[in-house]
Amino acid sequence: MAGNLIARSVHDLTAAAWFGGSLMGAVGLNGAAAEAKDPAERTRLSSRGWMKWAPVQTAAFATHLLADLFIALENKDRIAQQEGVARDTIYKTAVTLAGAAVTLYAGVLGKKVEKLSGEGGEGATEPRAGASEKLQSAQNQLKALQWTIPAFAASVIVLGAKHGEMQRPKNVFKGLR
Repeated sequence: MAGNLIARSVHDLTAAAWFGGSLMGAVGLNGAAAEAKDPAERTRLSSRGWMKWAPVQTAAFATHLLADLFIALENKDRIAQQEGVARDTIYKTAVTLAGAAVTLYAGVLGKKVEKLSGEGGEGATEPRAGASEKLQSAQNQLKALQWTIPAFAASVIVLGAKHGEMQRPKNVFKGLR
């Protein structure tokens, strides 16, 4: 029981770090970097900020996945026996992995922007006229992904809360086959 409480807490905190970090980056970091006077500073500062966040994000993901595994192992009987739990577990796992892949891809794009930061931009994710096709493509993709990533993270949080509700005794009793 104590192990499950710790794992649930770690699971929730790491999902919150993913959500909060990605949303703050999109709004705060990218927004603030866009106000730099020098166009090259806009892309450079944003890239530096995201690269400083990357190790924390990676640790949060790794810890989140370990907590997920622990929770699944501890709840394997409930997953097998309670109606809807296996389906929701598969769905939550798919959303988590897809969100992780999108986040990783955004990191790859961020590295491209970092390498080309000398070309500058209107903002962290807004290309500047005359920028190379590579930079414009990376920035345009990041513009969409900066909002997609918090949506994935929020979905994981909501699905985690649903799993928690399914563990209430009245719901477990109702859902047993």
